[in-house]
Amino acid sequence: MPWEDKPANEKGVIWRYSANPIIPRDLLSTSNSIFNSAVVPFGDGYAGVFRCDDTNRRMRLHAGFSRDGIHWNIEEDDIRLTGADAEVGTWVYGYDPRVVWIDDRYYITWCNGYHGPTIGCAWTTDFKTFHQLENAFLPFNRNGVLFPRKINGNFAMLSRPSDNGHTPFGDIFYSESPDMKFWGRHRHVMSPAKFEDSAWQCTKIGAGPIPIETAAGWLLIYHGVLASCNGFVYSFGSALLDPHEPWKVLARSGPYLLSPQKDYECMGDVPNVTFPCAALHDPATGRLAIYYGCADTVTSLAFGYIDEIVAFTKRTSIV
Repeated sequence: MPWEDKPANEKGVIWRYSANPIIPRDLLSTSNSIFNSAVVPFGDGYAGVFRCDDTNRRMRLHAGFSRDGIHWNIEEDDIRLTGADAEVGTWVYGYDPRVVWIDDRYYITWCNGYHGPTIGCAWTTDFKTFHQLENAFLPFNRNGVLFPRKINGNFAMLSRPSDNGHTPFGDIFYSESPDMKFWGRHRHVMSPAKFEDSAWQCTKIGAGPIPIETAAGWLLIYHGVLASCNGFVYSFGSALLDPHEPWKVLARSGPYLLSPQKDYECMGDVPNVTFPCAALHDPATGRLAIYYGCADTVTSLAFGYIDEIVAFTKRTSIV
């Protein structure tokens, strides 16, 4: 998996890849920007579903492949979904995908356009043919993130209900489904923090990469938003969720793990955004590689060790 050792002068728990950004905005002939995308191990390397906004500024999803997780070949043609009921199968837009392997296939979730933003769902085995399922929830909803295994015998998903547009609020909720079609058992997970406790996440929050199962609970990397005098600022931190009842928060970092500080994070189509959507991890070494979108324009990598992030989450917890 991608990796770069921690620089000697790095003070944080995670650190940026020295060659960031790894995916430029114009990698495709028609791309205005490539960011907020999903990556998983696949075959001898990696595959992913990438948010590629085109030069019409339409939000599209494209498949991509890589041998090393750093250098990517992204398909010029966007993903065409098959098998959906005609009522929900008409493409409007799609963005901020996540991908996870469960049982015998890869499931993709994304923010899907259906009378407003909701959670679209599909599956694939080869990243060539994508079978669309029912939308998980009613509009308005974003940040649909599946757990990597069933919980209580059901598929489990985190999401962030909202209303239309980029509104200044949003809590994370948990839901279950027996079949990826009907969703219920909705449970509240966590709200934005109080400003005086943790200002970087006081406006709204949303789940990021697929949760990672650890001995301390489910490790969740999530984004948080501060409404500053210069607009929204997106940073990301970490939480630990109960292994059996993941709607119960065991710990939650007060300080952020990473915030917009580099030029490529602060300058772009949407300034001051670091938005995590995917992570690769190696259980043997505890290494973690986080893919994150920068300023809604390009894609970058950050690294860390799971044990150190878990310890950081517990040590700085505001729960």
